[in-house]
Amino acid sequence: MSALEDAWALVRDESGLAIVSTLREDTTIQSSLVNAGVLPHPSTGEPVLAFVTYGKVKLANLRARPQVTTAFRKGWQWATVEGQAELAGPSDPQPWLDPEGLRLLLREIFTAAGGSHDNWSEYDRVMAEQGRTAVLITPTRIYSN
Repeated sequence: MSALEDAWALVRDESGLAIVSTLREDTTIQSSLVNAGVLPHPSTGEPVLAFVTYGKVKLANLRARPQVTTAFRKGWQWATVEGQAELAGPSDPQPWLDPEGLRLLLREIFTAAGGSHDNWSEYDRVMAEQGRTAVLITPTRIYSN
């Protein structure tokens, strides 16, 4: 198992709940709770930490300053993954991802974080309506207690 998978394993049974912190323009920290999972990057195949968002503040911060820190905890055990975020979504197109690929990537991230759905068509519709964006974090530093 990789250090990334070890870190994420702390919250595997809790739908990948993690605190994500981004840097605001005024250099203060913005944090929020997300469901994250580990999967291969769709273009490189390298393991990445991923979550789905449509939060205006988080996306604006990541577009301007892609540094991101994600923290996991289970009891008194914790792990932190720092890295660079790559965005893929309707407002953040990638040359390696077409609309069908984005639809499938959003599903893959959701299931990697422990989610399941009874109506994937409905899931796809909501993701498209909300303009959801995939956030793929390539780790640069991982540490824990």
